[in-house]
Amino acid sequence: MPTNADTTEQSRAKTGIAGLDEILSGGLTRSRLYLVEGLAGSGKTTLAMQFLMEGARAGEPVLYVTLSETEEETRAIAASHGWSLDGITIRAGGPSEEDLRPDEQYTMFHPSEVELGETMKAIFGDVERLKPRRAVFDSLSELRLLAGNSLRFRRQILALKHFLSGRDCTVLVLDDMVTVDLDHQVQSIAHGVLNLEQMNPEYGAERRRLRVIKYRGVKFRGGHHDFCIRRGGLEVFSRLVAAEHREKVPQRRLVSGIAELDSLLGGGLESGTSTLIVGAAGTGKSTLASQFCAAAAERGENAAMFIFDENRETLLARADGLHIQLRHALESGRVAIQQVDPAELSPGEFADAIRRAVEIDHASVVVIDSLNGYLNAMPGERFLAVQLHELLMYLNQQGVATLLIGAHQGLIGMNMTTPVDASYLADAVLLLRYFEAKGEVRQAISVVKKRGSGHERTIREFTLSTGRITIGQPLREFRGVLTGVPIMEGPTDGSKGQQA
Repeated sequence: MPTNADTTEQSRAKTGIAGLDEILSGGLTRSRLYLVEGLAGSGKTTLAMQFLMEGARAGEPVLYVTLSETEEETRAIAASHGWSLDGITIRAGGPSEEDLRPDEQYTMFHPSEVELGETMKAIFGDVERLKPRRAVFDSLSELRLLAGNSLRFRRQILALKHFLSGRDCTVLVLDDMVTVDLDHQVQSIAHGVLNLEQMNPEYGAERRRLRVIKYRGVKFRGGHHDFCIRRGGLEVFSRLVAAEHREKVPQRRLVSGIAELDSLLGGGLESGTSTLIVGAAGTGKSTLASQFCAAAAERGENAAMFIFDENRETLLARADGLHIQLRHALESGRVAIQQVDPAELSPGEFADAIRRAVEIDHASVVVIDSLNGYLNAMPGERFLAVQLHELLMYLNQQGVATLLIGAHQGLIGMNMTTPVDASYLADAVLLLRYFEAKGEVRQAISVVKKRGSGHERTIREFTLSTGRITIGQPLREFRGVLTGVPIMEGPTDGSKGQQA
């Protein structure tokens, strides 16, 4: 006997786009009419073709009615994605060459009274002959113009809906939203409504996102979801909801392989926590993250690094110079390094890449280097904290140790700032600072926050030289190291101290 899940699966028509099916809780309810709306270039036709090809692959008869393009133009669009439309019946329903001749123009009747009736009659005839399980009508603008007024247009759409639903056909109607500013006629009739948007930032590639405005009887995933159009079709990145990925993962300690650093951290980092490594440029933030990834690889675990600000070869070369086995881990497949261009990547695509690293590649350590680059990939700073919080919650629930790199603006002094404050989101904060002592610029490292376990509160000297990472003894002879210009403490007899 089929289960409820099996029945639901059979009653849904998959769109051929995995991310969209996830948003729609499995696909589109069959024998219903759906509206896909968006401006020109937003991806409506591409989505419709993928929907029809999915049906054709399942052996279903499918029909594509285009009222604005020829069959040759339609097949050219498919060819640009490397697709063949074999198995898809295409009907170009626009005016023929004969209809455009002056002696063929109507004089006694308005064109809407004749052309709309002929168009709908031809569509109904194709449906009766083919008996499609899936159909697409591209686009409503031509039907709206032929109808002449909103009442006649609504009646035609209702007639189309009832005619097709009675024949077990799932229908997509596309609307380019150019003939009227606000038209909710079809939205009220349709069983579901998908809205596609295309945004053009001041710099970088265009960004696209979709939203399910309406889907009767189905609990869909609301909000905006990023997507992109590549050769091969739409790729939709379902919005990450951390609450849907809760798992009970035992917590364990992850060491760096450097005894002094692990001691400073109270024994190392815990799985399922996030650590912010913050400091000025050149203090060694990325190097520390590389060390944790290499240590994970040595334990037989996987790690993933997403770098925004640095070339991958530069990172590997610096790791080689400090005898960090990052290159070996990369070659063995234990560490994956993805270089991210913030001008070309949407937040949804970035979150999807992290999900793949965790769920498919089973990464136990994830590095985001840096938050400054992540901020530049966002549509607005006000959204960063919310999306970052959701991402960190997801990683924590998956038992992943996350390392976030944050760069300070400035080098030395008390007025150093970051473009985004993520310290309250992180479970631990590792602070790297420059300070001046005895005519040299030196580096210091300290742990200023660590939830759930103890840690050293000392400030230690931190050096990257002689081919290795060195963490020295606590800087007890100095006071004010974090100011950048410390004072050397005087002898114990109480005599006056001197500036370092």
